[in-house]
Amino acid sequence: MSNLCEVYRKTPLKPHHIIPLDFQSVESVPDSHVWSDCDDYNPTEILNSHLWPESHKFRIQDEHIVPNEHPSIPIIDLTDSNAADYVGQACQTWGIFHVTNHGLPLGLFEDVESEARRLFSLPSQQKMKALRSPGGATGYGSARMAPFFSKSMWHEGFTIMGSSVDHARVLWPNDYKRFCEVMDEYQKQMKALAHKLFLMILKSMGLSEEEQNWALMVQSNESNALQLNSYPPCPDPTRTVGLAPHTDSLLLTILHQSDSDGLEVLQDGAGWVRVHRAPGSLTINVGDLMHVFSNGKFKSVCHRAVVKRTHHRVSIAYFSGLPADSVVGPLSKLGPPRYRALTVEEYLGMKAQHLDRALSLIRI
Repeated sequence: MSNLCEVYRKTPLKPHHIIPLDFQSVESVPDSHVWSDCDDYNPTEILNSHLWPESHKFRIQDEHIVPNEHPSIPIIDLTDSNAADYVGQACQTWGIFHVTNHGLPLGLFEDVESEARRLFSLPSQQKMKALRSPGGATGYGSARMAPFFSKSMWHEGFTIMGSSVDHARVLWPNDYKRFCEVMDEYQKQMKALAHKLFLMILKSMGLSEEEQNWALMVQSNESNALQLNSYPPCPDPTRTVGLAPHTDSLLLTILHQSDSDGLEVLQDGAGWVRVHRAPGSLTINVGDLMHVFSNGKFKSVCHRAVVKRTHHRVSIAYFSGLPADSVVGPLSKLGPPRYRALTVEEYLGMKAQHLDRALSLIRI
């Protein structure tokens, strides 16, 4: 984990890119958070990216939003005997899918969401005690991609890598143990699920047992992060954005959404599609490193988050990766390589400097 943290130490942020708005004190959307079409994107970093066809530049109110009925994001029962094949198909066609019968106790989701809400309901000055440092990787703050945009997002987050005890003690000097216990258990359960999903993906690729065992051995020492996301109620959701469009950097993201939808994904030929949460399910999306590993076969899905007028949305994202010194490159059996091999640390450094342009920079 120290190597991953070193990436962020090498690319420190300015303080104003870290400190969220005090959402509890505002009655209208300040100009700093008002987005207008695609004007607030850095055109050299975002709009010229391979991920951004002209027809899908950013719009707050996008006419390309697709109703839930068609098309629908796959829902996969992990106890199905064909689950591995379905997972592979979903990674290739969508880059995102829901899983049911994942084996995680529903009470754990209630616990982690409750603790996240306890954190974000603290007064701003209290949360600021756990503010992420300019070169830090963990703690309270705005999304790390904030410097790439001229406007701020209607979002606050809290990042955990390993133990959360140091920050929790600052927030609740006499009542931090419950938070730490819940976050530790959640990370433990997420790591096991990520391992299971990764095995299914390897099987769907047709890897030999020897190749699967090698990949699983590497992935068992994964570097991961747990991200608590808060999207407070917004006086005018049509004028701002929760999280701007982006792709995730690592292998897989496992997302738990609260009881209100707000995630949208960019689908070829369809535009932005709302991701409606299936009861009891988790949402899985492919990240950049899986895209490279699959030689571009699996989509690193572009996604964004929207906000609500009266509802405080909370989500918990688990990012599953590989050790920072691991070399990631396309599998040889998947044809001529479309991307060059590089270490996880090198790629994350490129992502920190170029955001979604990073993938195009390693394309052969």
